[in-house]
Amino acid sequence: MILTKAQYDEIAQCLVSVPPTRQSLRKLKQRFPRFPECSSSTPMLTGNLLLVNYGEVLSWYWEPSQSQATLLSIFSQEYQKHIKRTHAKHHTSEAIESYYQRYLNGVGKNGAAPVLLELANEVDYAPSLMARIILERFLQEHEETPPSKSVINSMLRDPSQIPDGVLANQVYQCIVNDCCYGPLVDCIKHAIGYEHEVQLRDLLLEKNLSFLDEDQLRAKGYDKTPDFILQVPIAVEGHIIHWIESKASFGDECSHHAYLHDQFWSYWNRFGPGLVIYWYGFIQELDCNRERGILLKACFPTDIVTLCHSVA
Repeated sequence: MILTKAQYDEIAQCLVSVPPTRQSLRKLKQRFPRFPECSSSTPMLTGNLLLVNYGEVLSWYWEPSQSQATLLSIFSQEYQKHIKRTHAKHHTSEAIESYYQRYLNGVGKNGAAPVLLELANEVDYAPSLMARIILERFLQEHEETPPSKSVINSMLRDPSQIPDGVLANQVYQCIVNDCCYGPLVDCIKHAIGYEHEVQLRDLLLEKNLSFLDEDQLRAKGYDKTPDFILQVPIAVEGHIIHWIESKASFGDECSHHAYLHDQFWSYWNRFGPGLVIYWYGFIQELDCNRERGILLKACFPTDIVTLCHSVA
């Protein structure tokens, strides 16, 4: 699924007021009813976005090839940008104390109510990050020494370690209802990313292409490597490809520019020109470095040309 910058901006503007909860995801599915369900095992995402504006109501119609996973990837990325912009105001001493007192008052009235989750939604902050704030404040009050980051992370991964049953339940509610942050989301993202790497490996084997994977390259002493290095280069759409990187996300401006700076140009400098696959699509205008050696695709290419001049 490849969108123009204008199309992407329209989507991002539509999603800006949606809180990052699983309830919100259900509402998004209702708001975008033409998005078909799509498993991560079928990430061939192509199609066009059609926009129809009736007065103040913006209706979105998606062709059947569009993936709901693409919408959720965009939603997650846009919300993370919002959190980065507003992070500081939630971590002032005044804000932390206010949140903690509201938590204590809330659970004092009803310890079973989703106090932390509702507080996070009210102040427009990720539930998992709100849970971290309250957990740190609680431990500071009840422990002799300030809690370490590793202790906090361990308790968030396993709330049963929290020495207060009510708070443990509140933290658990935040973790399982947060679709953008937290240990559960991290595990899901890792699993999806690995699944796409396995799929890419299978496609390379299916095309009888010789390659080295990231683990093999690191065993050879490389510290920063793409997912796959092709031992015999190929050509895609007239461009030579020496390496392939898999990204199980949508390629927006912010993430793509960060990847260029931190990864892609390093790969190009060391291994030559390469291909990046954004399985959930990307902004069309970002595919502007082809002549410099970085090609973007939203699926595995079907027109691979090998050295023997045959299409794989």
